[in-house]
Amino acid sequence: MLRSLQIFGSLVLLQAVASQQIWDIWQTTWDRNMLFTYFQPTPDPINFVTRGTIGSADIVIDDSSVYQTVYGFGASLTDSSAELLNNLKVQNSGSYWQLMDYLFNATDTANSAGFSYIRVPLGATDFSANTYSYDDINGDTSLNDFNINAAPSGVFSVLQDILSINHMARFHIVPWSPPGWMKSGGTMSGGSLDTQYISTMANYLLKSVQAFSNKGFPIYAISIQNEPEYSDSTYPTCSMPVATEAQIGLALRTLLNDYGFSGVKIIGYDHNWVDAANYPVQLMQQAESAFDGVSFHCYQGSVSDQASFTSQYPNKEVYFTECSGALGSDWWSDIKWYMDNIFIGSISYGSSSGLMWNLALDGSGQPLLPGTDSCGGGCRGVVQINNDGTWSVNQEFYSMAQASKAILPRDVGGPWGQRIGVSVGGSLDWALVVGAYKTGRVSPSDWNRYSIVVLNWDDSASTTWNPQPVEATIEFRGMQATYTFPVGVTTLWWYAPN
Repeated sequence: MLRSLQIFGSLVLLQAVASQQIWDIWQTTWDRNMLFTYFQPTPDPINFVTRGTIGSADIVIDDSSVYQTVYGFGASLTDSSAELLNNLKVQNSGSYWQLMDYLFNATDTANSAGFSYIRVPLGATDFSANTYSYDDINGDTSLNDFNINAAPSGVFSVLQDILSINHMARFHIVPWSPPGWMKSGGTMSGGSLDTQYISTMANYLLKSVQAFSNKGFPIYAISIQNEPEYSDSTYPTCSMPVATEAQIGLALRTLLNDYGFSGVKIIGYDHNWVDAANYPVQLMQQAESAFDGVSFHCYQGSVSDQASFTSQYPNKEVYFTECSGALGSDWWSDIKWYMDNIFIGSISYGSSSGLMWNLALDGSGQPLLPGTDSCGGGCRGVVQINNDGTWSVNQEFYSMAQASKAILPRDVGGPWGQRIGVSVGGSLDWALVVGAYKTGRVSPSDWNRYSIVVLNWDDSASTTWNPQPVEATIEFRGMQATYTFPVGVTTLWWYAPN
């Protein structure tokens, strides 16, 4: 009887595995013939069958190794981005809502990217019309004149529109500088915080969380200071030593807990990969209890530097929060770099988010803060908004959209995707960069979704241009599927029991 049950159980398992099929594919190709295009294999789905000879590349999925949850992709809603989006809304409301839906609709079946992680500056940046904080009254240590409405009203109207489309959106707030009167030089542009204002700055950040919450925007995370190892006299920046950030973090954690915001994460560092082994590590050494994790930017160092932090603090969270496109760069070269380093790469090194810098700019990388030396060659937004009421999406969009589709919840109220183990073998193992994800279900009887995001960069770009599709096998639970990946980025998924 026991043997009969074992045989029956084995048959059920084999039947379940054999019935796994790939029905859904999203694709962006180097030649732009496919631009985040959805299709189904024809004439039949791609079946997982008994294992045979491996392809030129062999993608091996290990769903027994489950890592961090990925909470989404997105960008920063700077004042400039909000201004352009609001202008578009006034000029061409239909076009505005079409764009917003394409960016933020996270419904499982939607033809959209489902961006779900939005970074919002607290006060001015290099992409603001003027320099301001939420309290510019000199010496107002009680913060009686704190006023979040110092920010352009358009910031909050765009945030409200995002929430109306994607109620799962997470907001991560961060100042580019404390108010100028709290700083040694008396200005928001460059310099450092006067340490007598450490507790005042912690209160300033608490009030920011409260103010956003009062406007209907629950805050997922807050950082103490954007790029604390950088100072520039032409736009809001602030050099902040580890000890200062640690003290603010400890004070803020207590305040958030005391005022009903214990669920708001405090994310430290928020600067380049290059110093991952130092500043963020020292921050944890001094104030580990205050910080849920750290975040990284792309401008110096390499993505592998993230391991210098995660190897020492494996239980702390990691986020990737900023990288900017540059005007005039090559579309396909950028996509290769973004996937390898951020939207597959940074996630593979433990990040729970992947963000670009400005959500929207015009075709000249404007509007910039007057007088700033930022973005010397011109920064490019995820979206380009033109003064005639039209818009277009850039390579940053396509890169993130391909990654986003793999981790969005399958069900309303369901869990986000988790990174799982994956490796690539075969004679062309170098040709594919792969991330793999598992998305659970609300009902335990529903099959999980398993997704892969695959970059094929076999294009011989450094010698004679010769893009080559790669026939690959996908190994999953002892079964095998075969798919030929064109040069580009492909996201596909299948379903299987837990």
